[in-house]
Amino acid sequence: MQKNYKNSYKVTEKELVSLSVYNVGFQKCNPLYQWGPGVRDHYLIHYIISGKGSYHVNHKTFSLKAGDTFLVYPDTEVTYCADETDPWEYAWVGFTGSDASMILSATDFSKEKPVILDTPMGESVHRQILHIYDARGNEFEHAVEMTGRLYTTLALFMHTATHENMQNSANSYVQKGIEFISSHYSYNITVEDIADYVGVSRSHLFRSFESILGESPKEYLTAFRMKQACYLLEHSDLSITAIANSIGFDNSLYFSKTFHKRKGMSPKDYRQKHFCYK
Repeated sequence: MQKNYKNSYKVTEKELVSLSVYNVGFQKCNPLYQWGPGVRDHYLIHYIISGKGSYHVNHKTFSLKAGDTFLVYPDTEVTYCADETDPWEYAWVGFTGSDASMILSATDFSKEKPVILDTPMGESVHRQILHIYDARGNEFEHAVEMTGRLYTTLALFMHTATHENMQNSANSYVQKGIEFISSHYSYNITVEDIADYVGVSRSHLFRSFESILGESPKEYLTAFRMKQACYLLEHSDLSITAIANSIGFDNSLYFSKTFHKRKGMSPKDYRQKHFCYK
């Protein structure tokens, strides 16, 4: 009988905005080992290597076995439990970022059915998760390599998707919008500028962002800028005014108010707490 084990790695700094690995690992569970009920603040994919268990979410219970995969959505209460006589062994990867929901919408995962039975290319999924684990480390180069391998893992689910994706247009609009924001956030751009680049009306762009990401283009732009501000506060000695200018705010006071509203503290206090510039 194989001995129970758990190998897990949690990333301490998630600096990449589009997609970042949150944690990764693999585990042979004890009989009736259970996580939850509880919620995660990130996406979490489990690929079942062997054994059986159950996954309870949204008042539904899914009985799962080796070769199946289940997805935990952020801020969604879940419980998952290993079988009593044949407890499962699984590999997992947790992740977050602006690309995550859009990529997952192009797979067979959905909130109504967050499982894929008899996962196509399942062994490849398992292998890629282990590759992510092998790339672990807290240097920026490790984050880039882990994220690259995560994109490869998610691409496997996209390649084998069987559903008819009804959101292709919205996905395309959001992707182009994110592309524009990523390249122009340091300028004083507006939602109209983003919509003009994408080639749709402001209202159409709003609906696309809401349907794919669950937030408006303006909210996404602000969150993107605040993420960049956090990085500069942590990793540079630029003044608050210089940072405000660098992320598209021409008024440092307005930047400070926006930052405080998002982070619950001033940029100065955030820097004192997180500064690691060398």
